[in-house]
Amino acid sequence: MKRRLVIIGIGGASCSGKTLLAKHIRRALPSGATIIHQDDFAPPVEQVPYSPDFPDLQDWDDPPTCILWPEFRDTLRHVRSTGVLPEVHQSHDHLNKQVEVEIDSGVFERARARFTQIEADSHARGESIVWYIVDGFVLFWDKAIVDMLDIRIFLRVPHDILKQRRDERQVYVLQTGGVWVDPPNYFSNIVYPAYVKAHADMFESGDVENGQLATAWEERVEVLRPLEGAEEMTKAFESSCEAICQAVRKGKGTELD
Repeated sequence: MKRRLVIIGIGGASCSGKTLLAKHIRRALPSGATIIHQDDFAPPVEQVPYSPDFPDLQDWDDPPTCILWPEFRDTLRHVRSTGVLPEVHQSHDHLNKQVEVEIDSGVFERARARFTQIEADSHARGESIVWYIVDGFVLFWDKAIVDMLDIRIFLRVPHDILKQRRDERQVYVLQTGGVWVDPPNYFSNIVYPAYVKAHADMFESGDVENGQLATAWEERVEVLRPLEGAEEMTKAFESSCEAICQAVRKGKGTELD
């Protein structure tokens, strides 16, 4: 049976809900999916530069340096050519605290039924779908990465909600087994400015809060606006599944063999 690879990219600011959304979508896919977390490609602590504006703070969020981009690109290229992760790839996502937000069971079951039908139709054509989901806080910064994503979803969450969630989270587990705790004002001084820098070109006048999608991005990304609670996450999940189903029906993906 032939295999078709479909890579779904879910981007958004730190604490926008992208990893939670990715896991809800994975649960809805009958054959499951492999999630690649961009955070797993953060540099080791000794390679993280200090902010030129705040010399006492290491900057884990500046787009050019917050990810080991060559390694990240190589991993996605390997997945696109083989359908599997490199053997050396490891994730530490399971060590991070995550706030669980459930979604409406009826919406979930309808999405699962649609995915089930899509996979059944593919099998009838002699094809199986290999699903990958990539989530990341600077996922759309690098053009080579963007081009390797078949479906692109961006979670656009307002500043105040992002700040509240980041303040509540605070602690991040590092690949080395250590932890990072946000210093005072880290969100305002480092995290949010880096988010704007990474996504300004996606929106007219660089307005990540309220600007319209820039022309170059209109056909490339689905922008969602999840806010607080189960109702909003349900809407984001439903819209994401709709976008995925439409894209796959139109033939998005790469034939592996």
